[in-house]
Amino acid sequence: MSSLEHFLFGIYPYIALSVFLLGSLLRFDREQYSWRSESSQMLSPGLLRWGSNLFHLGVLGLFFGHAVGMLTPKAVFHALGVTAAQKQMLAIGAGGVLGSLCLVGLLLLIVRRLGNERLRAVSRPMDYVVQFWLLATLLLGLSTLPLSVQHSDGATMLQLMGWAQSIVTFQGGSAGLLQGVSAVFKLHMFMGMTLFAIFPFSRLVHVWSGFASVGYVLRPYQLVRSRRLNLPREAAPAEAAPAAAAPSAPPLAPVGSRSVQGA
Repeated sequence: MSSLEHFLFGIYPYIALSVFLLGSLLRFDREQYSWRSESSQMLSPGLLRWGSNLFHLGVLGLFFGHAVGMLTPKAVFHALGVTAAQKQMLAIGAGGVLGSLCLVGLLLLIVRRLGNERLRAVSRPMDYVVQFWLLATLLLGLSTLPLSVQHSDGATMLQLMGWAQSIVTFQGGSAGLLQGVSAVFKLHMFMGMTLFAIFPFSRLVHVWSGFASVGYVLRPYQLVRSRRLNLPREAAPAEAAPAAAAPSAPPLAPVGSRSVQGA
C-alpha cells in the first residue's frame, strides 16, 4: 500500500468529515442569510420541476442506500438470512435505478443552467463546481456496476463495508482493507468524500434545515410559481351608504335677547 493510498483512505476521510461538520457550523453561525438553496425558479421554471424531483429522489435514495448498506454490520444481514451475494445484487439493482434517475435529473438541471442566459447571470462558480462534481461522482458510481456484476460473490462489497465501518469506529489500518479493490471504486470513493468537504461552501447547506431531504420526498405538493394567476376576481367593495345627516343644532339666540318658552 502506497503512502498516497494511506492518506486518501486512512486520513483524508476524517479531514473531509471535519470540514463538513465544522464548516457547516461556522457558516450557520456567521452567514445565516446565505443558509438557503437560493431557488432560481422565478428565472427559469421550465426544466426545474422534472430535473429537481428526479435528482432529489435519486440522490437521497443513493445517500441512504450507501449509508445503510455500508454501515450495517454484516452480522445483521446474516441474521436476516441475506447472503453477501444477494445483498450485492440488491445493491446493483437499486443503485442502477436510483443512479439513472439522479443522472437524468442532474443533466436536466445542468442543461437548464447552461442554456438560460438569466440563470447563468446569477450563477456562481461554486454552482458549476457542485453540479459537475456530482456528475463525475455519479458516472463513476454507475461505472462500478458492471464490475460488481462480474464479481457477484460480494467479496468486494464486504471489503468496502469493512473499510467504511472501520472509519466511523476510528479503527487503525482502514486503508489496508482496500487491498485489491479496483481503482474505479477508489476514485468514486475519493470523489464522494471530497463532496462532503465542498458541502459547507455551496448551496447544499440548505439540506441541514430540519434535514429537509426526507420531507422533500414525502411532501404532498411542490410550490411552483406560475406565470398565470387563476385567482378569483374580488368583488368591488360596496359603496358606502351616505351618512345620515346629523341633526342641526338650534339657532343661537341673539346676544341680549331672552328665550321664550311656550307654555
